[in-house]
Amino acid sequence: MNSDVQIAGDPLAVPHLMPPVPAHPSTVAEFAGLARGIAADRDSWAHLVRYDAASRWYHRLRTGPGYEVWLLSWVPGQGSGQHDHGPSSGVLTVLSGELTELTGPTGPTGATGGGRRRLRAGDQRVFAPGYAHEVVNDSLEPAVSLHIYSPGLTEMPMHHAAPAASVVPSVARGAVAR
Repeated sequence: MNSDVQIAGDPLAVPHLMPPVPAHPSTVAEFAGLARGIAADRDSWAHLVRYDAASRWYHRLRTGPGYEVWLLSWVPGQGSGQHDHGPSSGVLTVLSGELTELTGPTGPTGATGGGRRRLRAGDQRVFAPGYAHEVVNDSLEPAVSLHIYSPGLTEMPMHHAAPAASVVPSVARGAVAR
Protein backbone atom coordinates (compact mmCIF):
# COMPACT_ATOMS: atom_id res chain seq x y z
CA MET A 1 0.00 0.00 0.00
CA ASN A 2 1.38 3.41 -0.98
CA SER A 3 1.40 6.40 1.37
CA ASP A 4 0.25 9.90 0.39
CA VAL A 5 3.89 11.03 0.35
CA GLN A 6 4.79 8.22 -2.06
CA ILE A 7 1.86 9.08 -4.34
CA ALA A 8 1.88 12.91 -4.26
CA GLY A 9 5.37 13.69 -3.07
CA ASP A 10 6.47 15.49 0.05
CA PRO A 11 4.70 18.89 0.22
CA LEU A 12 7.50 20.22 2.45
CA ALA A 13 9.96 19.64 -0.38
CA VAL A 14 8.00 21.90 -2.73
CA PRO A 15 7.88 25.45 -1.27
CA HIS A 16 5.04 26.66 -3.49
CA LEU A 17 2.74 24.04 -1.93
CA MET A 18 3.39 25.33 1.58
CA PRO A 19 0.90 27.77 3.09
CA PRO A 20 2.35 31.29 3.36
CA VAL A 21 4.00 32.16 6.64
CA PRO A 22 1.79 34.67 8.44
CA ALA A 23 3.40 38.09 8.50
CA HIS A 24 3.90 39.68 11.91
CA PRO A 25 5.15 43.19 12.39
CA SER A 26 8.73 43.62 13.53
CA THR A 27 9.55 47.28 12.80
CA VAL A 28 8.08 50.55 14.07
CA ALA A 29 6.65 51.23 10.61
CA GLU A 30 5.00 47.80 10.51
CA PHE A 31 3.46 48.27 13.97
CA ALA A 32 2.16 51.71 12.95
CA GLY A 33 0.75 50.12 9.79
CA LEU A 34 -0.92 47.37 11.82
CA ALA A 35 -2.55 50.05 14.00
CA ARG A 36 -3.78 51.94 10.91
CA GLY A 37 -5.18 48.71 9.47
CA ILE A 38 -7.08 47.90 12.66
CA ALA A 39 -8.32 51.50 12.89
CA ALA A 40 -9.67 51.29 9.34
CA ASP A 41 -11.56 48.07 10.15
CA ARG A 42 -14.05 49.74 12.50
CA ASP A 43 -16.40 46.74 12.37
CA SER A 44 -13.74 44.62 14.12
CA TRP A 45 -13.56 46.78 17.24
CA ALA A 46 -16.40 49.34 17.54
CA HIS A 47 -18.91 46.86 18.98
CA LEU A 48 -16.45 46.00 21.79
CA VAL A 49 -16.05 49.55 23.16
CA ARG A 50 -17.53 50.29 26.57
CA TYR A 51 -17.44 53.55 28.52
CA ASP A 52 -16.93 53.53 32.28
CA ALA A 53 -17.25 56.76 34.25
CA ALA A 54 -15.41 55.28 37.25
CA SER A 55 -12.24 54.14 35.47
CA ARG A 56 -10.72 53.86 32.03
CA TRP A 57 -12.02 50.82 30.19
CA TYR A 58 -9.62 48.60 28.26
CA HIS A 59 -9.78 45.36 26.30
CA ARG A 60 -6.98 43.26 24.85
CA LEU A 61 -7.94 43.04 21.20
CA ARG A 62 -5.18 40.84 19.84
CA THR A 63 -1.83 39.27 20.59
CA GLY A 64 0.94 38.16 18.27
CA PRO A 65 4.48 36.95 18.63
CA GLY A 66 6.12 39.57 20.81
CA TYR A 67 3.29 42.14 20.81
CA GLU A 68 -0.23 42.85 22.04
CA VAL A 69 -2.98 45.22 20.93
CA TRP A 70 -5.24 47.04 23.41
CA LEU A 71 -8.42 49.02 22.87
CA LEU A 72 -9.11 51.80 25.43
CA SER A 73 -11.96 54.22 26.00
CA TRP A 74 -11.75 57.58 27.74
CA VAL A 75 -14.69 59.61 29.01
CA PRO A 76 -14.14 63.35 29.51
CA GLY A 77 -11.82 64.00 32.44
CA GLN A 78 -10.16 60.58 32.50
CA GLY A 79 -6.40 60.29 32.29
CA SER A 80 -3.64 57.75 32.63
CA GLY A 81 -1.41 59.57 35.11
CA GLN A 82 2.21 60.09 34.15
CA HIS A 83 3.80 56.72 33.35
CA ASP A 84 6.14 54.83 31.06
CA HIS A 85 5.85 51.35 29.58
CA GLY A 86 8.92 49.69 31.07
CA PRO A 87 10.82 47.72 28.43
CA SER A 88 8.03 47.99 25.84
CA SER A 89 7.92 50.22 22.77
CA GLY A 90 4.52 51.28 21.56
CA VAL A 91 2.20 52.91 19.08
CA LEU A 92 -0.80 54.92 20.30
CA THR A 93 -3.49 55.61 17.69
CA VAL A 94 -6.58 57.71 18.36
CA LEU A 95 -9.59 55.99 16.83
CA SER A 96 -12.28 58.52 17.75
CA GLY A 97 -12.53 61.72 19.75
CA GLU A 98 -9.52 63.70 20.97
CA LEU A 99 -6.85 63.04 23.56
CA THR A 100 -4.03 65.18 24.94
CA GLU A 101 -0.54 63.83 25.54
CA LEU A 102 1.52 65.56 28.23
CA THR A 103 5.26 64.96 28.41
CA GLY A 104 7.85 66.07 30.92
CA PRO A 105 7.67 66.30 34.70
CA THR A 106 4.23 66.85 36.17
CA GLY A 107 4.00 69.21 39.13
CA PRO A 108 1.67 68.89 42.12
CA THR A 109 -0.99 71.02 40.39
CA GLY A 110 -0.95 68.90 37.22
CA ALA A 111 1.08 71.44 35.26
CA THR A 112 3.77 69.92 33.09
CA GLY A 113 7.28 71.14 32.48
CA GLY A 114 7.23 69.52 29.05
CA GLY A 115 5.07 69.43 25.96
CA ARG A 116 1.36 69.26 25.35
CA ARG A 117 0.12 67.63 22.15
CA ARG A 118 -3.49 67.37 20.96
CA LEU A 119 -4.21 64.00 19.30
CA ARG A 120 -7.23 63.71 17.02
CA ALA A 121 -8.79 60.67 15.33
CA GLY A 122 -6.17 59.11 13.04
CA ASP A 123 -3.20 60.65 14.85
CA GLN A 124 -0.44 58.31 16.02
CA ARG A 125 2.36 58.54 18.58
CA VAL A 126 5.27 56.12 18.60
CA PHE A 127 7.37 55.72 21.72
CA ALA A 128 10.45 53.82 22.87
CA PRO A 129 10.99 51.96 26.15
CA GLY A 130 11.14 54.32 29.10
CA TYR A 131 9.27 57.17 27.34
CA ALA A 132 7.21 58.91 30.05
CA HIS A 133 3.94 60.63 29.26
CA GLU A 134 0.42 61.18 30.46
CA VAL A 135 -2.65 60.81 28.25
CA VAL A 136 -5.86 62.62 29.17
CA ASN A 137 -9.25 63.27 27.67
CA ASP A 138 -9.68 66.97 28.40
CA SER A 139 -12.34 67.37 25.70
CA LEU A 140 -16.12 67.26 26.18
CA GLU A 141 -16.64 64.05 24.18
CA PRO A 142 -15.57 60.42 24.81
CA ALA A 143 -12.52 59.08 22.97
CA VAL A 144 -11.26 55.66 21.91
CA SER A 145 -7.63 54.73 21.33
CA LEU A 146 -5.64 51.71 20.19
CA HIS A 147 -2.31 50.80 21.81
CA ILE A 148 0.23 48.31 20.49
CA TYR A 149 3.07 47.26 22.80
CA SER A 150 6.17 45.30 21.82
CA PRO A 151 7.09 43.29 23.70
CA GLY A 152 3.71 42.89 25.39
CA LEU A 153 3.17 45.21 28.33
CA THR A 154 4.43 43.66 31.59
CA GLU A 155 4.78 46.81 33.69
CA MET A 156 3.68 50.40 33.68
CA PRO A 157 5.75 52.43 36.15
CA MET A 158 3.81 55.43 37.41
CA HIS A 159 5.68 58.70 37.94
CA HIS A 160 4.44 60.74 40.88
CA ALA A 161 5.08 64.44 41.42
CA ALA A 162 7.68 65.17 44.06
CA PRO A 163 8.08 68.48 45.94
CA ALA A 164 11.55 69.15 44.49
CA ALA A 165 10.20 68.86 40.91
CA SER A 166 11.91 65.52 40.47
CA VAL A 167 10.04 62.52 39.12
CA VAL A 168 10.08 59.38 41.22
CA PRO A 169 8.94 56.21 39.43
CA SER A 170 7.00 53.57 41.31
CA VAL A 171 6.70 50.23 39.57
CA ALA A 172 3.42 48.35 39.56
CA ARG A 173 3.92 44.78 38.38
CA GLY A 174 1.42 42.06 37.65
CA ALA A 175 -2.02 43.47 36.91
CA VAL A 176 -1.19 46.41 34.67
CA ALA A 177 -3.55 49.37 34.48
CA ARG A 178 -3.28 50.61 30.92
